[in-house]
Amino acid sequence: MPDLKLINRTLLLIVLGFCALGAQSPPMAPADTRAAFLKVIDRPRVPLAPGVRALPPDGRRLVQEHITFGADAKERVTAILVKPLVVSGPRPVVIQLHGTGGNKEQLLPRLTTLANRGFIGVAIDGRYHGERGGQAEGLASPYGNAIFKAFQNGEEHPFFYDTVWDVMRLIDYLETRKDVDATRIGLGGFSKGGIETYLTAAVEPRIAVAVAGHGVQSFKWGLDHGGWDSRAWTIRDAVTAAAEESSSTVGAPFIRRFYDRIAPGIYGDFDGPAMVPLIAPKPFLVVTGDSDPRTPLAGVKECAEAAERAYKSAGVPEKFVLKIEPNTGHEQTPAYDEAMVEWFVRWLKP
Repeated sequence: MPDLKLINRTLLLIVLGFCALGAQSPPMAPADTRAAFLKVIDRPRVPLAPGVRALPPDGRRLVQEHITFGADAKERVTAILVKPLVVSGPRPVVIQLHGTGGNKEQLLPRLTTLANRGFIGVAIDGRYHGERGGQAEGLASPYGNAIFKAFQNGEEHPFFYDTVWDVMRLIDYLETRKDVDATRIGLGGFSKGGIETYLTAAVEPRIAVAVAGHGVQSFKWGLDHGGWDSRAWTIRDAVTAAAEESSSTVGAPFIRRFYDRIAPGIYGDFDGPAMVPLIAPKPFLVVTGDSDPRTPLAGVKECAEAAERAYKSAGVPEKFVLKIEPNTGHEQTPAYDEAMVEWFVRWLKP
Protein backbone atom coordinates (compact mmCIF):
# COMPACT_ATOMS: atom_id res chain seq x y z
CA MET A 1 0.00 0.00 0.00
CA PRO A 2 1.44 3.44 -0.96
CA ASP A 3 2.82 5.64 1.85
CA LEU A 4 0.25 8.47 1.67
CA LYS A 5 2.19 10.68 4.05
CA LEU A 6 5.30 10.41 1.87
CA ILE A 7 3.25 11.13 -1.26
CA ASN A 8 1.67 14.21 0.34
CA ARG A 9 5.06 15.52 1.41
CA THR A 10 6.45 14.97 -2.09
CA LEU A 11 3.54 16.83 -3.67
CA LEU A 12 3.96 19.68 -1.21
CA LEU A 13 7.65 20.00 -2.04
CA ILE A 14 6.79 20.10 -5.77
CA VAL A 15 4.24 22.88 -5.17
CA LEU A 16 6.75 24.83 -3.07
CA GLY A 17 9.30 24.52 -5.84
CA PHE A 18 6.92 26.01 -8.39
CA CYS A 19 6.06 28.81 -5.94
CA ALA A 20 9.72 29.63 -5.51
CA LEU A 21 10.18 29.82 -9.27
CA GLY A 22 7.17 32.13 -9.56
CA ALA A 23 8.66 34.49 -6.97
CA GLN A 24 11.43 35.48 -9.39
CA SER A 25 9.15 37.54 -11.68
CA PRO A 26 10.39 40.99 -12.79
CA PRO A 27 9.18 44.12 -10.93
CA MET A 28 5.67 45.34 -11.74
CA ALA A 29 4.44 48.87 -12.40
CA PRO A 30 2.93 50.57 -9.31
CA ALA A 31 -0.66 50.23 -10.49
CA ASP A 32 -0.08 46.58 -11.33
CA THR A 33 1.49 45.96 -7.92
CA ARG A 34 -1.55 47.40 -6.18
CA ALA A 35 -3.94 45.41 -8.34
CA ALA A 36 -1.97 42.20 -7.82
CA PHE A 37 -1.89 42.61 -4.05
CA LEU A 38 -5.60 43.41 -3.87
CA LYS A 39 -6.29 40.31 -5.95
CA VAL A 40 -4.39 38.16 -3.43
CA ILE A 41 -6.47 39.41 -0.49
CA ASP A 42 -9.81 39.83 -2.27
CA ARG A 43 -12.91 37.95 -1.09
CA PRO A 44 -16.68 38.52 -1.22
CA ARG A 45 -17.82 41.53 0.82
CA VAL A 46 -20.40 40.63 3.41
CA PRO A 47 -22.76 43.07 5.16
CA LEU A 48 -20.98 44.98 7.92
CA ALA A 49 -23.87 44.34 10.33
CA PRO A 50 -22.10 46.44 12.97
CA GLY A 51 -22.65 45.96 16.67
CA VAL A 52 -21.82 48.90 18.95
CA ARG A 53 -22.05 49.04 22.73
CA ALA A 54 -20.86 51.67 25.16
CA LEU A 55 -18.05 50.77 27.55
CA PRO A 56 -17.78 52.21 31.07
CA PRO A 57 -16.35 55.76 30.98
CA ASP A 58 -12.73 56.09 32.08
CA GLY A 59 -13.33 59.29 34.07
CA ARG A 60 -11.35 61.49 31.69
CA ARG A 61 -14.21 62.93 29.64
CA LEU A 62 -13.75 60.32 26.96
CA VAL A 63 -16.25 57.93 25.37
CA GLN A 64 -15.31 54.31 24.76
CA GLU A 65 -17.18 51.91 22.49
CA HIS A 66 -16.81 48.21 21.74
CA ILE A 67 -17.49 47.55 18.05
CA THR A 68 -17.87 44.45 15.91
CA PHE A 69 -18.47 44.20 12.17
CA GLY A 70 -18.34 41.62 9.40
CA ALA A 71 -15.02 41.24 7.59
CA ASP A 72 -15.84 38.22 5.43
CA ALA A 73 -17.96 35.09 5.51
CA LYS A 74 -15.92 33.59 8.37
CA GLU A 75 -14.70 36.55 10.40
CA ARG A 76 -16.05 39.43 12.47
CA VAL A 77 -13.61 42.11 13.57
CA THR A 78 -13.58 43.30 17.20
CA ALA A 79 -12.53 46.88 17.90
CA ILE A 80 -12.34 49.58 20.57
CA LEU A 81 -13.11 53.20 19.72
CA VAL A 82 -12.19 56.14 21.98
CA LYS A 83 -13.31 59.72 21.36
CA PRO A 84 -13.85 62.99 23.23
CA LEU A 85 -17.09 63.25 25.19
CA VAL A 86 -18.07 66.30 23.18
CA VAL A 87 -17.47 66.00 19.44
CA SER A 88 -18.15 69.12 17.39
CA GLY A 89 -18.60 67.90 13.85
CA PRO A 90 -16.82 65.03 12.08
CA ARG A 91 -13.39 64.28 13.52
CA PRO A 92 -10.22 62.77 12.03
CA VAL A 93 -9.61 59.13 12.93
CA VAL A 94 -6.38 57.32 13.75
CA ILE A 95 -6.39 53.52 13.49
CA GLN A 96 -3.82 51.61 15.54
CA LEU A 97 -2.54 48.06 14.91
CA HIS A 98 -0.83 45.88 17.51
CA GLY A 99 2.12 43.52 17.18
CA THR A 100 2.37 39.74 17.29
CA GLY A 101 0.72 38.37 20.42
CA GLY A 102 -0.90 41.72 21.25
CA ASN A 103 -4.49 42.92 21.35
CA LYS A 104 -6.54 46.07 21.06
CA GLU A 105 -6.72 46.63 24.83
CA GLN A 106 -2.95 47.10 24.94
CA LEU A 107 -3.42 50.12 22.69
CA LEU A 108 -5.91 51.89 24.97
CA PRO A 109 -3.28 54.29 26.39
CA ARG A 110 -2.39 55.38 22.88
CA LEU A 111 -6.05 55.73 21.88
CA THR A 112 -6.61 57.84 24.99
CA THR A 113 -3.70 60.13 24.06
CA LEU A 114 -5.08 60.51 20.56
CA ALA A 115 -8.60 61.25 21.81
CA ASN A 116 -7.21 63.89 24.16
CA ARG A 117 -5.59 65.53 21.13
CA GLY A 118 -8.93 65.70 19.31
CA PHE A 119 -8.88 62.49 17.29
CA ILE A 120 -11.15 59.48 17.30
CA GLY A 121 -8.85 56.56 18.08
CA VAL A 122 -9.64 53.00 16.98
CA ALA A 123 -7.80 49.72 17.53
CA ILE A 124 -8.74 46.27 16.26
CA ASP A 125 -7.82 42.76 17.31
CA GLY A 126 -5.77 41.12 14.59
CA ARG A 127 -6.96 37.74 13.39
CA TYR A 128 -6.30 35.02 15.95
CA HIS A 129 -5.47 37.65 18.57
CA GLY A 130 -7.42 39.07 21.50
CA GLU A 131 -11.14 38.36 21.32
CA ARG A 132 -10.54 36.72 17.95
CA GLY A 133 -8.03 34.23 19.33
CA GLY A 134 -10.24 31.19 19.70
CA GLN A 135 -8.72 27.86 20.64
CA ALA A 136 -5.35 26.61 19.43
CA GLU A 137 -5.59 23.35 17.50
CA GLY A 138 -2.36 21.42 17.72
CA LEU A 139 0.10 24.30 18.05
CA ALA A 140 0.77 26.52 21.01
CA SER A 141 -1.05 29.60 19.69
CA PRO A 142 -4.16 30.14 17.55
CA TYR A 143 -2.14 32.54 15.37
CA GLY A 144 0.62 30.01 14.77
CA ASN A 145 -1.93 27.31 14.09
CA ALA A 146 -3.69 29.48 11.48
CA ILE A 147 -0.38 30.23 9.75
CA PHE A 148 0.52 26.54 9.69
CA LYS A 149 -2.86 25.76 8.11
CA ALA A 150 -2.21 28.48 5.53
CA PHE A 151 1.11 26.79 4.73
CA GLN A 152 -0.73 23.52 4.21
CA ASN A 153 -3.59 24.82 2.06
CA GLY A 154 -2.16 28.04 0.55
CA GLU A 155 -5.55 29.74 0.89
CA GLU A 156 -5.90 32.21 3.76
CA HIS A 157 -3.18 34.73 4.65
CA PRO A 158 -3.24 35.42 8.41
CA PHE A 159 0.41 36.51 8.26
CA PHE A 160 -0.08 40.28 7.62
CA TYR A 161 -2.26 40.17 4.51
CA ASP A 162 -5.66 39.39 6.05
CA THR A 163 -5.29 42.37 8.39
CA VAL A 164 -5.08 44.64 5.35
CA TRP A 165 -8.53 43.40 4.38
CA ASP A 166 -9.82 43.90 7.92
CA VAL A 167 -8.58 47.52 7.96
CA MET A 168 -10.27 48.16 4.63
CA ARG A 169 -13.51 46.84 6.10
CA LEU A 170 -12.98 48.98 9.21
CA ILE A 171 -12.81 52.03 6.96
CA ASP A 172 -16.03 50.89 5.28
CA TYR A 173 -17.59 50.98 8.75
CA LEU A 174 -16.04 54.30 9.76
CA GLU A 175 -17.49 55.89 6.64
CA THR A 176 -20.98 55.14 7.97
CA ARG A 177 -20.43 57.18 11.17
CA LYS A 178 -21.54 60.81 11.36
CA ASP A 179 -18.77 61.67 13.82
CA VAL A 180 -16.01 60.57 11.41
CA ASP A 181 -14.32 62.71 8.77
CA ALA A 182 -13.53 59.99 6.24
CA THR A 183 -11.14 62.31 4.37
CA ARG A 184 -8.84 62.40 7.42
CA ILE A 185 -8.04 58.80 8.34
CA GLY A 186 -4.63 57.89 9.68
CA LEU A 187 -3.12 54.45 10.21
CA GLY A 188 -0.30 53.41 12.48
CA GLY A 189 1.16 50.24 13.94
CA PHE A 190 4.19 48.70 15.57
CA SER A 191 6.12 45.56 14.50
CA LYS A 192 3.54 43.25 12.89
CA GLY A 193 1.24 46.26 12.92
CA GLY A 194 3.92 48.36 11.24
CA ILE A 195 4.19 45.88 8.38
CA GLU A 196 0.41 45.81 8.04
CA THR A 197 0.44 49.61 8.07
CA TYR A 198 2.71 50.05 5.06
CA LEU A 199 0.98 47.27 3.13
CA THR A 200 -2.43 48.85 3.74
CA ALA A 201 -1.35 52.43 3.08
CA ALA A 202 0.17 51.30 -0.23
CA VAL A 203 -3.12 49.93 -1.59
CA GLU A 204 -5.92 51.71 0.30
CA PRO A 205 -6.56 55.24 -1.07
CA ARG A 206 -8.72 56.22 1.91
CA ILE A 207 -5.69 56.19 4.21
CA ALA A 208 -4.52 59.82 4.29
CA VAL A 209 -1.53 59.59 6.67
CA ALA A 210 0.54 56.68 8.00
CA VAL A 211 3.15 55.89 10.66
CA ALA A 212 4.98 52.55 10.77
CA GLY A 213 7.01 51.71 13.86
CA HIS A 214 9.74 49.03 13.64
CA GLY A 215 7.93 47.28 10.78
CA VAL A 216 9.21 48.64 7.46
CA GLN A 217 11.79 46.25 6.07
CA SER A 218 13.04 44.29 3.09
CA PHE A 219 12.24 40.62 3.56
CA LYS A 220 14.44 39.88 0.56
CA TRP A 221 17.40 41.64 2.14
CA GLY A 222 16.91 39.58 5.28
CA LEU A 223 16.78 36.33 3.34
CA ASP A 224 19.81 37.24 1.23
CA HIS A 225 21.97 38.41 4.14
CA GLY A 226 21.15 36.09 7.02
CA GLY A 227 18.74 38.51 8.70
CA TRP A 228 15.56 36.48 8.35
CA ASP A 229 15.48 34.58 11.63
CA SER A 230 14.35 37.23 14.13
CA ARG A 231 11.24 38.03 12.12
CA ALA A 232 10.46 34.41 11.25
CA TRP A 233 10.85 33.30 14.86
CA THR A 234 7.92 35.50 15.89
CA ILE A 235 5.89 32.59 14.50
CA ARG A 236 8.32 29.86 15.55
CA ASP A 237 5.64 27.22 16.17
CA ALA A 238 4.26 27.56 12.64
CA VAL A 239 7.73 27.58 11.04
CA THR A 240 8.82 24.49 12.95
CA ALA A 241 5.63 22.57 12.15
CA ALA A 242 5.84 23.51 8.46
CA ALA A 243 9.48 22.41 8.22
CA GLU A 244 8.61 19.08 9.79
CA GLU A 245 5.60 18.68 7.49
CA SER A 246 7.79 19.14 4.41
CA SER A 247 10.85 17.27 5.77
CA SER A 248 12.92 20.44 5.50
CA THR A 249 15.67 22.09 7.51
CA VAL A 250 14.83 25.60 8.69
CA GLY A 251 17.05 28.04 6.84
CA ALA A 252 16.72 30.82 4.26
CA PRO A 253 15.79 28.45 1.38
CA PHE A 254 12.99 26.92 3.40
CA ILE A 255 11.78 30.30 4.72
CA ARG A 256 11.46 31.49 1.12
CA ARG A 257 9.21 28.53 0.33
CA PHE A 258 7.33 29.05 3.60
CA TYR A 259 6.65 32.70 2.74
CA ASP A 260 5.56 31.73 -0.77
CA ARG A 261 2.74 29.74 0.80
CA ILE A 262 1.60 32.01 3.63
CA ALA A 263 2.33 35.47 2.16
CA PRO A 264 3.09 35.18 -1.56
CA GLY A 265 5.19 38.07 -2.83
CA ILE A 266 6.33 39.25 0.62
CA TYR A 267 10.01 39.17 -0.44
CA GLY A 268 9.28 40.03 -4.09
CA ASP A 269 6.54 42.14 -5.65
CA PHE A 270 5.09 43.05 -2.24
CA ASP A 271 8.35 43.56 -0.34
CA GLY A 272 9.03 46.83 1.45
CA PRO A 273 11.09 48.47 -1.33
CA ALA A 274 8.21 47.80 -3.75
CA MET A 275 5.27 48.73 -1.50
CA VAL A 276 6.54 51.68 0.53
CA PRO A 277 7.00 53.96 -2.53
CA LEU A 278 3.34 53.34 -3.43
CA ILE A 279 2.32 55.32 -0.34
CA ALA A 280 3.52 58.55 -1.96
CA PRO A 281 2.37 61.31 -1.89
CA LYS A 282 0.66 60.61 1.48
CA PRO A 283 2.58 61.72 4.57
CA PHE A 284 4.45 58.67 5.87
CA LEU A 285 6.68 58.46 8.93
CA VAL A 286 8.90 55.43 9.44
CA VAL A 287 10.43 54.85 12.88
CA THR A 288 12.98 52.11 13.44
CA GLY A 289 15.78 51.17 15.81
CA ASP A 290 19.39 51.21 14.71
CA SER A 291 19.88 47.74 16.21
CA ASP A 292 16.47 46.13 15.71
CA PRO A 293 17.08 42.53 14.52
CA ARG A 294 13.52 42.17 13.19
CA THR A 295 13.93 45.12 10.86
CA PRO A 296 17.60 45.02 9.78
CA LEU A 297 18.68 48.60 9.15
CA ALA A 298 20.23 47.95 5.75
CA GLY A 299 16.89 46.60 4.51
CA VAL A 300 15.02 49.54 6.03
CA LYS A 301 17.33 51.92 4.16
CA GLU A 302 16.57 50.15 0.88
CA CYS A 303 12.89 50.88 1.50
CA ALA A 304 13.66 54.49 2.46
CA GLU A 305 15.76 55.11 -0.63
CA ALA A 306 12.96 53.82 -2.86
CA ALA A 307 10.45 55.96 -0.98
CA GLU A 308 12.59 59.08 -1.19
CA ARG A 309 12.74 58.73 -4.96
CA ALA A 310 8.96 58.35 -5.17
CA TYR A 311 8.26 61.31 -2.88
CA LYS A 312 10.78 63.49 -4.71
CA SER A 313 9.16 62.54 -8.03
CA ALA A 314 5.76 63.47 -6.57
CA GLY A 315 7.14 66.86 -5.53
CA VAL A 316 6.60 66.30 -1.80
CA PRO A 317 9.92 65.07 -0.34
CA GLU A 318 8.99 66.51 3.07
CA LYS A 319 6.10 64.05 3.42
CA PHE A 320 8.40 61.07 3.89
CA VAL A 321 10.59 60.87 6.99
CA LEU A 322 12.76 58.04 8.30
CA LYS A 323 13.48 58.40 12.01
CA ILE A 324 16.21 56.05 13.28
CA GLU A 325 16.30 55.67 17.06
CA PRO A 326 19.88 55.25 18.36
CA ASN A 327 20.83 52.36 20.59
CA THR A 328 17.35 50.89 20.17
CA GLY A 329 16.26 47.36 19.39
CA HIS A 330 12.73 46.11 18.80
CA GLU A 331 10.95 48.25 21.37
CA GLN A 332 8.28 50.92 21.60
CA THR A 333 9.93 53.95 23.13
CA PRO A 334 8.38 57.17 24.46
CA ALA A 335 10.12 58.94 21.59
CA TYR A 336 8.28 56.71 19.11
CA ASP A 337 4.91 57.42 20.76
CA GLU A 338 5.55 61.16 20.72
CA ALA A 339 6.73 61.21 17.11
CA MET A 340 3.74 59.13 16.01
CA VAL A 341 1.16 61.41 17.68
CA GLU A 342 2.81 64.61 16.46
CA TRP A 343 2.93 63.29 12.88
CA PHE A 344 -0.82 62.69 12.92
CA VAL A 345 -1.43 66.10 14.51
CA ARG A 346 0.73 67.78 11.87
CA TRP A 347 -1.00 66.25 8.86
CA LEU A 348 -4.56 65.45 10.01
CA LYS A 349 -5.02 68.69 11.96
CA PRO A 350 -7.56 67.61 14.62
